[in-house]
Amino acid sequence: MNEDIKTFTISVYTENNIGLLNRISAIFQRRHINIESLTTSQSEIKNVNRFVIVVKITEAQAIKLVGQIEKQVEAIRAYYHTNEETIFTESCMFKIKSELLFDEPQIQNIIKESDSRIVTVNKEFFVLEKSGRRFEIEELREKFEVFGIMQFVRSGRIAVTKDEMKVSELLEAFKNQ
Repeated sequence: MNEDIKTFTISVYTENNIGLLNRISAIFQRRHINIESLTTSQSEIKNVNRFVIVVKITEAQAIKLVGQIEKQVEAIRAYYHTNEETIFTESCMFKIKSELLFDEPQIQNIIKESDSRIVTVNKEFFVLEKSGRRFEIEELREKFEVFGIMQFVRSGRIAVTKDEMKVSELLEAFKNQ
């Protein structure tokens, strides 16, 4: 087994119960593993949520983590995948002074070149949205920092696997219980 540290996306399908996030994060804390990003949402099955957790660890650690997570009562199933096995993206929003949109022609060029989208504009500020890989978002942030950013927020990773996951059948069986 390869013991190189890699970025893994861990997907956890769960019931939606209070306190589960604390128990899952405690598993990482006990092993001194930093969570790079964490996103949770409803999955493809009603009443089943999906956590998408990004960590930099060895494959042996990923296997142990998935096993520990699956021991939680509310955890239905957990998986780990490398970056090469997933399709993933992140989103971000920038809040920037409106005067810059009109006074700095370079701002409009940055927006066009980055495939960003203006969400709203008013007298005081405009809000820009960008989806893509983390490095694209960071590059865009660096370009806007020169002009001043009023607010910035970035989501955690959202991801789907390239290969079919048989979890839908498992979740369907769970739903019918």
